[in-house]
Amino acid sequence: MIFKANDIRGVFGCEWDARGAWALGVAYARMIDEPQVVVSRDMRVSGPVVREAFVRGVTSQGVSVLDAGLASTDELWFASGAWDVPGVQITSSHNPSSYNGMKFCRRGAKPVTGEFLAEVRRRAQDVDAGRVEVAEAPVPGTVEVRDALGEYVKYLLSLVDVSAMRRLTVVVDAGNGMAGLTVPAVLSHLDVDLVGLFMELDGSFPHHQPNPLEPKNLVDARNAVREYGADVGLVFDGDADRVFVIDEKGGVVSPSAVAGMIAVDELAREPGGTVVVNTITSDAVSEIVTEHGGKVVVSKVGHTYMKALMASEDAVFGGEHSAHYYFRDFFGADTGMLAGLHVLSTLGHTDTPLSELVASYTRYAASGEINSTVADQRATMERVARAVGADARISWEDGVKISGDGWWVSLRPSNTEPLLRLNVEAADTATMEHLRDTVLTLIKEEK
Repeated sequence: MIFKANDIRGVFGCEWDARGAWALGVAYARMIDEPQVVVSRDMRVSGPVVREAFVRGVTSQGVSVLDAGLASTDELWFASGAWDVPGVQITSSHNPSSYNGMKFCRRGAKPVTGEFLAEVRRRAQDVDAGRVEVAEAPVPGTVEVRDALGEYVKYLLSLVDVSAMRRLTVVVDAGNGMAGLTVPAVLSHLDVDLVGLFMELDGSFPHHQPNPLEPKNLVDARNAVREYGADVGLVFDGDADRVFVIDEKGGVVSPSAVAGMIAVDELAREPGGTVVVNTITSDAVSEIVTEHGGKVVVSKVGHTYMKALMASEDAVFGGEHSAHYYFRDFFGADTGMLAGLHVLSTLGHTDTPLSELVASYTRYAASGEINSTVADQRATMERVARAVGADARISWEDGVKISGDGWWVSLRPSNTEPLLRLNVEAADTATMEHLRDTVLTLIKEEK
């Protein structure tokens, strides 16, 4: 059950353990056909145990490890891309402290496939259950400690124009996650006054969960922006590959609006470029990209799907409504810090407040993501499709998406949790609220 659509994550000590991490290391090393891999971890309490067991499994098969130590997930993507080796990040992203997991990439930060994860699962289960003999390589792999942070910071700053910016006051809520390490290292090179919240690395998450998709986890940053008169707030998830943006009024900026703003910047640099969005990104982003001469391609939700499409389409940028932002110049991978730098650069090169800057990128009323636990996800989605989909377009490519004139409803199983995720968008608030409430009523009929 720890194997999800895009990665591994589960309650450590319950759903998996150190032996499982070792078995994963053995299985992974036997699959990759590479002499070396970079491994890093986030600040979770179980991280050292998972890292030790996984690395022991990898090196037992003759594969050497570049140990990047504590790192954000996007720092791991950078290391894989810059050093041209496969990568493994030990993290459970935004999940509660009892969880841990792994994210994988091929050399050059290229994504793995669902088939790859399925094969890792099969082989690891065989190793864990003793169904295959685990012979150690005649020459075990070595472990070399190599810090990526300095190179990562220098590379990010080479991708965004941060010169001649006005001085900004920036609130950063790291949620006791990895942004507490990476963000100060980057922002120390900018002319900003940093107001840091929960910057200490603490995998027990004593203040709030590192999941900015939950509105309650944005409250501290919103209040701090207003209290300090800040220009902007940045809220990162636990492994810092996602960022949510708060405007100067304490309002939450739609991740789709941020995607639209960055897309315009990237298309100005590469006219006619391709931008990847996912099935729940606001229609406004596609409209804006088209208006600026770009091409839009739609992906399923999830970083492995987005990365694969970014590569196949040679896309300059990709944006998900979950606040994952992907850049071709960043090896096609997602990075919250680079997205944050784009926002700071745009804001710092104008006197216009952020709330006014993003207004033109917000064209529809949105429900935000609403999660429900149901026993039969497929039956629930089919019931909603029958009730709401009359005279509408229905797609089952990524859960179910029902689209009408100026509105759409998306209901899809989570890639990471046992939930159905509802997103609704419409041209006006009344229509959005009617659709949202109708679908929620249909979901509750099961209970």
